[in-house]
Amino acid sequence: MRLYHRFRPVTRHCGGTNNFPFISNDNHEFKGYNCCAYLCFQECNSLEEYELIIRNREELIWSGLRARAVELIDTGISRVLPGNLLKSAVKLNKKRKQLNIKGVSYDISHGRIFVIGGGKAARLMATELELILGAETITAGAINSKSDGSPTEKISITLAGHPVPDAEGVQGVRNMLALKARYDIGKDDLVICLISGGGSSLMPCPVAGVTLEDKRDMTLLLLRCGAGIGEINTVRKHLSLIKGGNLGRFYDPAKVVSLIISDVVGDNLVSIASGPTVPDVSTFKDALKVLEKYNLLDKSPFNAVEYIRRGSQGLEAETPKELSNCDNHIIGNNRLALDAMAEKARDMGLNPLIVTTDQTGDTAAAARLHAKEFMEGKYKGFDVVLFGGETTPTLPEKAGKGGRNQHYAAVSMLALKECTSPWLVASVGTDGSDFMSDTAGAMVDQRSLDTVRMLGINVQNYIDRYDSNTLFQKIGRSLIVTGPTGTNVSDIMLYLSG
Repeated sequence: MRLYHRFRPVTRHCGGTNNFPFISNDNHEFKGYNCCAYLCFQECNSLEEYELIIRNREELIWSGLRARAVELIDTGISRVLPGNLLKSAVKLNKKRKQLNIKGVSYDISHGRIFVIGGGKAARLMATELELILGAETITAGAINSKSDGSPTEKISITLAGHPVPDAEGVQGVRNMLALKARYDIGKDDLVICLISGGGSSLMPCPVAGVTLEDKRDMTLLLLRCGAGIGEINTVRKHLSLIKGGNLGRFYDPAKVVSLIISDVVGDNLVSIASGPTVPDVSTFKDALKVLEKYNLLDKSPFNAVEYIRRGSQGLEAETPKELSNCDNHIIGNNRLALDAMAEKARDMGLNPLIVTTDQTGDTAAAARLHAKEFMEGKYKGFDVVLFGGETTPTLPEKAGKGGRNQHYAAVSMLALKECTSPWLVASVGTDGSDFMSDTAGAMVDQRSLDTVRMLGINVQNYIDRYDSNTLFQKIGRSLIVTGPTGTNVSDIMLYLSG
């Protein structure tokens, strides 16, 4: 039996009294809320309502703007939960023996269905897939997941390491590969691959002669010398049995259909979990050039360098440049989350604007830029302004506690200190972890600034030390707590005006 959150926030009139801990006590009038409105919970009549994601909502909500923000964030993350994404993307027609995935039909009348894959969302994806198809429809499966949870009937689950790959992850991948010989998987069979953020770490499988430690050491060397993520992936893919399209090629001639939840800005299939079922454009020679560029040939693990040398000489199999047996479907991404938030905002009678889902760059610089745009009236006429993506913080030598979303909120709060009209900024990681597993992000408004002034806190000092978590612990009622959401489509940055 499956349990759903079946409650949603609604407003009630307080009869003129403000004796509730999360009532708006200010004198501002907000659309849909006013100073005599408070938040309570009403049972939903259908599962179409969004799920309650934020766990500490009562602590956060003290105004109409905050109630609205919590509702919008819940809506956005709910839309991209694995269960909701699978239900929208996958349909089974048992009479015709056809599986429809995002409008594409796959004939399953002559073959069997197998399930493989890995990522932060893999377990919940597997659970939902068994419910949609019926466990009896699946012959067997093996996936790697970061978290434990509901048991599956036909799909075996290996708990693997993230962000550091481990031996359990390697064994889980071997379990996936063993399915082909064990069940003699062939051209009439369908292999469904479940891929989500974190898949690169959760699905490690070095080539013969190269150890997991060799790959870890190589990655650390590349990071320390300033190699870009594209360069790092070029090297890693050529030391893996499954990355860079190798997993898809392994199952040829069976049809491989990947269901992908994207955590990558721009939804580049090659980058999501290092593209295990996507043709690879890079070569062994490219990987060798990266090592030469950073003078790592003599510093890197010997076996790894030798394997790449042999590959560049045509002595090892190159990653596939075509994969006619593989179809890749992105079933969830940042755009879906922001679209759901914009739709919910319109239902509230608000005017939303999605600026971008490709926000990158330095965290503090992005926060200051958007605060400046906000105050200069660039988004005048819009009550809700949404950004999605993933920024990169610049860390001091001795960094404090925090994550990029908390840092974004802290910088935004200071940057908006001269704004006189009601405002709110929230930044949240959709996976529920902003570097710290117990915090998804933070929410700030004018009340936060009032608290800062009252306590005499020097916000800039905390920003300089990258210590935003400690800052928000002092301010109180700012940190957003969701727990692990089971999904990941990068970050959401939300601006509200009164």
